[in-house]
This record gives sequence, structure tokens and C-alpha cells, in this order.
Amino acid sequence: MKVKPIELTKIDKHASNVYEGVIVAAKRARQINDDNRLEFSTLLNTMIGVTEDEFDEKENPERLRVSLEFENKIKPHLSALDELVNGKLEYSYKEKHED
Repeated sequence: MKVKPIELTKIDKHASNVYEGVIVAAKRARQINDDNRLEFSTLLNTMIGVTEDEFDEKENPERLRVSLEFENKIKPHLSALDELVNGKLEYSYKEKHED
């Protein structure tokens, strides 16, 4: 996998500081990963011929195709950083309640 460097100034443009930008991108990457995982498990559960024994040695070509398709997707951290750098990602802080 090729390393794709990102200029820190690009992250700094869309956040108060680099650390904040990295944290925002990391939280977005977790959201993307959770969505992908849910989509993947839903697809696998709806397939015909799903066996109850997940350690079954028989290959299911449909499951293999779906697995490879999800492996070839853009990684969540790259998607999140791309959204942040291109200004597509909005974030805000939780309001603090004073007691």
C-alpha cells in the first residue's frame, strides 16, 4: 500500500489545530467503519446458503466476492481525512451544562 502524505497545513485550515483535526478525522473514521461493518454483516446474513457453522471449510463464492469487495473499499481513515481536508466534514463541541 502506498503512503499518501497529507500536508498538516491542510488539516490545520479546517480545525483549530492539527491535534483537533486528527481527533475529528479519527472519530469520523470510526463512524465510517461502523457503517461498513453493519453493511457487511447485513449482506452476509441475507445470503442464501449461510451455514450456522462459521468455521465451515466449504467456500461460498458469493461470500468470498462480498469479502473481497469490502477489502477493496477505501479505508475509513483515508475517507475521513479526505472529507476533512476537502471541507466536507462538519463538527461541533458538546455544550457544557452548568450545575
